[in-house]
Amino acid sequence: MTRLRLYPIKSFAGGDVRSARVQPWGLEGDRRWAVVDPDGEPVTAREANGLLALTADVLADGGLLLGDGRSDPLRVDLPADAAPVPVGYSRQGTALPAGDESAEWLTARLGRDVRLVWQPDPAARTVNPAHGGLPGDHVSLADVGPLLLTSETSLAQLDRWTEDDTAPLDMVRFRPNVVVDGEAPFAEDDWSSVRLGETAFRVAGRCDRCVMTTIDPVSLARGKEPIRTLAKHRKKDGKTYFGVWLVPVLDGRPAVVAVGDDVSV
Repeated sequence: MTRLRLYPIKSFAGGDVRSARVQPWGLEGDRRWAVVDPDGEPVTAREANGLLALTADVLADGGLLLGDGRSDPLRVDLPADAAPVPVGYSRQGTALPAGDESAEWLTARLGRDVRLVWQPDPAARTVNPAHGGLPGDHVSLADVGPLLLTSETSLAQLDRWTEDDTAPLDMVRFRPNVVVDGEAPFAEDDWSSVRLGETAFRVAGRCDRCVMTTIDPVSLARGKEPIRTLAKHRKKDGKTYFGVWLVPVLDGRPAVVAVGDDVSV
């Protein structure tokens, strides 16, 4: 395994880590927070590119430090005594709204009325069977599955296919949790299971890609890649694919994955 990344707030910039605990719903600290509009509908970087420029660091007590690279970080505590609100018209369960200060901070930076919410119980949300979910599978506020795995070998092939000067693409565009190397391009499509170090995972399915991958994670400029090239080589049923979703297969013991772990299929 060559990289490991966490996204404390859905659609915020993520960060590389050396190791992470594995929980049934994903990596500890990954996408337990999200930004929503006044109706509870998730606000993501698909329509609010500016989220990709914001950072969130998880504190020891579970709270956050929000940053924009310009002003002092804002501390956000875990919500206390907050009434649950539906997320995505209850498609993603319920979450607890954070304080008004964080709502004002985010609203000022996005230019629209939004607030921050925290998912207190990831076990309350199940993985959709349409995306490979089985009874007992759970997920945080991620779109589809607990973890996303991508391959450096597959990205290298995508770069070779790409005809303009966009290549080489930054893997961060694909927002993986786990990055591996060494197999043939897109070999991960055919995996049914994978072991990272001592921890086993089931491959729930391939990840179909959206417009978020066309946003440069540094400049925030939009382009046509990689969707244009994926549509030429990786399109099926009207969707383009890159990476696979993983579901942890845990036996009750503490599980940790780390950069440098062996990958076995």
